[in-house]
Amino acid sequence: MSQFASTTTSASEKVVVVVGSLNTDLIVTLGTFPTAGETVLGSSFEQTVGGKGLNQAIAAARLGSTVAMIGAIGQDQFGVALTEMLDSEEIESFVTKLPNSSTGMAIIEVESSGENRIVVISGANDLLTAESVEASMRELSLHHRIGVVLTQGEIPVAATERALQVAKELGAITILNPAPVRDFPRTVFQFVDFLIPNELEAQELCSLEGNSCKSMLDFVEIATGLVELGVGTAIITRGEKGAVWSTANQSGQAAAFRIVPVDTVAAGDSFCGGLATALNEGQPLSEALRWASAAGALAATQKGAVNSIPHRAEVEDLLI
Repeated sequence: MSQFASTTTSASEKVVVVVGSLNTDLIVTLGTFPTAGETVLGSSFEQTVGGKGLNQAIAAARLGSTVAMIGAIGQDQFGVALTEMLDSEEIESFVTKLPNSSTGMAIIEVESSGENRIVVISGANDLLTAESVEASMRELSLHHRIGVVLTQGEIPVAATERALQVAKELGAITILNPAPVRDFPRTVFQFVDFLIPNELEAQELCSLEGNSCKSMLDFVEIATGLVELGVGTAIITRGEKGAVWSTANQSGQAAAFRIVPVDTVAAGDSFCGGLATALNEGQPLSEALRWASAAGALAATQKGAVNSIPHRAEVEDLLI
C-alpha cells in the first residue's frame, strides 16, 4: 500500500488556497475535430461548471484538503451555479461577484479518442485584481494556517504574482500551473516552489518550437531549464508517459498509471489538486507525484470535467 494512503487518512489542518478561474463549461463531444472551414456533427452536448481554478479546488477538496477559493464571477445565472458548486463541495468562498461582467466561459471539444481542445472566454476572471487577491489572502490568514497556494494562467498575471508573493510571505508552499502560458515576468518565478506545465507549455516557457522535443531526456533538460528561471521544482506532465521533474540538484521521472483514456479534460487539474493535497499533508515529492499521477489518471477514465475528478478513496484504492 502507498505510504501516503497508510499514513494520512484525514484532512490536514492546513488550508489549500486556490487562486484562479471559475467558468461555465460548454462541452461538445464529436468523432473528430473539424479542420478550418469544415462542419462536423457532434454526438452530445453538456453544460457544467469548470475553470482550471475551480477544477483544482474541487480536486483538492475531494482528496481530503480543507480548501478556500479566491476568484471572480459575474452577477448572472452562471455565477449562481458556480456558487452552489462551491457550497456543495464545502469549499470556503472568497469569490467576488462583479457587476456588469459575465461569468467566465469555456467551450470544450472532446474527440472520441479522449483528446480535447478548449477555448476560454475570461469574463470576470480577467477582472480579478492583485489588490482583491491580497485582501482575501490576508483575511484568510487571520483564521486559517495557509499550507499551499495553487494558481494557474486563467487570471491576470498581476493577480497571480501577488498571490504567490503573499503566499511566500505567509510561509506557504506555492504552485503555479502555467495553463495557459501567459507573459509571465521573470519576477514571478522566484515565488514559485512548484511549476507544473504540460509538454507544450514547458516548451513555450523555454521559447522552444512546439513538439520539437520527444524523449524523456529532452523534457528532463527542459525541466532543468525551467528551474534556472528561479522556481524550486519544475514538474512537466506528459499524459500517458508520466511526468518528469527537476530541482537545482537532481531530476527524475514519475511513471504513469495504465488506464484507458475516455476524456482528458480534468486530468491535469486533478494532478495539480492531488499534488497540492499531498504537499499540504507533508508528503515527500516522490509520494506526492504518485498521488498526483493517480488522481490525474482516474480523471481521464471518466467523461466531463467536475464529474471525472476523483475522491480520496478512489485514489487510495489505485495506490494499493
